[in-house]
Amino acid sequence: MTGRNSAAREQQFKAIERQHGGYWRHDFIDHAYLYNLYFPPERFFKQLTSQIHELVLNYPVAQDVLAELVGKLINQPPQWIVVGNGAAELIKIVSGHLAKKLIVPVPSFNEYANAAPTENINEFALDAPSFQLDVDKFAAEALRCQADVAVVVSPNNPTSLLVPKADLIRLLDKLSAHNCRLIIDESFIDFAENFGGASLEQDIASYPNLAIFKSMSKAYGICGLRIGYMLTANAQFAEQVRQGLHIWNLNGFAETLLVHAPEYKQEFLASCDQVRADRDQFYQDLCTISGLKVYRPDANYIFCRLPDHAPAGPEVARRLFVEHNIYIKHCQGKTMSESDRYIRIASRTKTENRVVTEALTTIVGLKKIS
Repeated sequence: MTGRNSAAREQQFKAIERQHGGYWRHDFIDHAYLYNLYFPPERFFKQLTSQIHELVLNYPVAQDVLAELVGKLINQPPQWIVVGNGAAELIKIVSGHLAKKLIVPVPSFNEYANAAPTENINEFALDAPSFQLDVDKFAAEALRCQADVAVVVSPNNPTSLLVPKADLIRLLDKLSAHNCRLIIDESFIDFAENFGGASLEQDIASYPNLAIFKSMSKAYGICGLRIGYMLTANAQFAEQVRQGLHIWNLNGFAETLLVHAPEYKQEFLASCDQVRADRDQFYQDLCTISGLKVYRPDANYIFCRLPDHAPAGPEVARRLFVEHNIYIKHCQGKTMSESDRYIRIASRTKTENRVVTEALTTIVGLKKIS
């Protein structure tokens, strides 16, 4: 690569880091954003294009109908569902306006803390090197700081680690006695092994202090359509969140996905199976890199600690982009010790994952000798 080309790539990398999307307009392989490459099926796009005039020219439906559509998809009563323009819209309402004191384990998805006033946030540090959530200590800290809302992302982002269902139920019981609501963000649960048994959606009626948030962008591969939902059996809390929405918060394209999603159930399940297979092979491949600590993933991305002899995370991300046309997420800036030593890599196809492994090997270390 010439000096001029290298400088241009450096400039592009800095611009991409500030964009938060629109990556498809640039010619690089995106291992940063976390979505299902194998869904929706092609016939969904044909349905969209066949209705393009109607979708552009007409008003979409409002919240009651959207809740019915999601309820049909997840087999839950629509009155328990609030549909958002992505989960981010619902997070903003709860973190920014409803929660008086919110506690969240860190590192985690930043938006829960970012959406809240600084004085309303209590961050609970997950201990390295395991980054596992100790729910008993978490509950004790929630009670100590008098939190009225606790958040657990499971599988967590960026660690890709699932919190066992039994632990979450114990946490719910502990918080319930002190009027603390638990939000469990299950946006990546469909990629976990035994995802049906790991989710608390089917247990929702038993826990009035539980709300489940889910971004459909991840599992359904529809980042541009912006659909998320909250599920809770607490009618009062559901109405409080609903009041924070404007009347047409989803567009007709998102509505169309919800209308047709039940038709694609088998294709959706098959797509998640393929994501898990690719991810599991990617995990094994990454484990061949000497010195790289690779956390066994429960989601469609993999969390790694770089060897001490390797460059820091931002430099690894920069070199992957400039030298190999690959974009990943480094964790510098996350609330965690030695954040610059960690990276998060989205799993894509087996072929693309192998290319990442080979490129990362050249930057951080040599393959282990078997």
